[in-house]
Amino acid sequence: MTGPGPARLAPKRGLRYFYKHNKGLFYISIWIVGFLVFKLYPFGSSLYYSFTDFVLKKNSVITEYGFFNYVKFFTTKSTMNALMVTFKYSFITVPMKLAFALFIAYILSFRIKGVGLFRTAYYIPSILGGSVAIAVLWTALFQKNGIINSLLGAIGVEGPSWLGNGTLALLTISLLRVWQFGSSMVIFLAALKGIPRDLYEAASVDGASKWRQFFRITIPLITPAIFYNLVTQIVQAFQEFNGPYIITQGGPNQATTLISLLIYNQAFKHFNMSYASAMAWIMFIIVAILSAVAFISQKRWVYYADK
Repeated sequence: MTGPGPARLAPKRGLRYFYKHNKGLFYISIWIVGFLVFKLYPFGSSLYYSFTDFVLKKNSVITEYGFFNYVKFFTTKSTMNALMVTFKYSFITVPMKLAFALFIAYILSFRIKGVGLFRTAYYIPSILGGSVAIAVLWTALFQKNGIINSLLGAIGVEGPSWLGNGTLALLTISLLRVWQFGSSMVIFLAALKGIPRDLYEAASVDGASKWRQFFRITIPLITPAIFYNLVTQIVQAFQEFNGPYIITQGGPNQATTLISLLIYNQAFKHFNMSYASAMAWIMFIIVAILSAVAFISQKRWVYYADK
């Protein structure tokens, strides 16, 4: 009788085997590492630190745990003021930006000579608007002796102190955000191009005016685009930082101190990372609630053609 044959060697499962059977995972491995290191880890760390007294200094030791940072947020006058200012800023910029973007998109939806050039020109501010250079330029425009007041003085009107008055300063940084309407405009323009022209022709035959066509045909059919722009612009408004930081530094008298600026000051000026983390999570929860309200309410006012 012959003995048992030689044992079968286990296949080598090295990098080549992994690549052969997991090509998709291999291709996105760099993104996965980046997500874990630069997204998930900071996300979890900020949640942990928000319940501690962690200070961003060398050899700092955590000695206390609890909800005291969250309690401090809702019992401190400066943070509640920043929260109110952030809501004011959002309620000013989001409706103005959407209305202006829709207005320009509606005009550019018609067959106008050189319309491609106009679309490009109106989109450029969305690319440049978030830069530091544009914020510095905005400061030069609205200074007491800036370009805006110089133009007003040329026609005999005394220009106000745009950056020295709390209400006007908030309006000034809001206009910077409204000026960046290009991305919303492109989405509205695509939605307007998708409306069948025969609907307008039928409405014209029935005697409907242009205004009636706009509110009875155009607006209902582009509500998905309005909804998308509304949610994204709310998120962006709560994350605004460059405007108040560079143009007004949060002044005058904290009239333009948004939550994002307060988080930055607490984290990198006062090194109170735990309190800054708590404020960031509160802002995240507020934005999530507003987004949830928008998603729940869409059943009442958003029209989808496939439903």
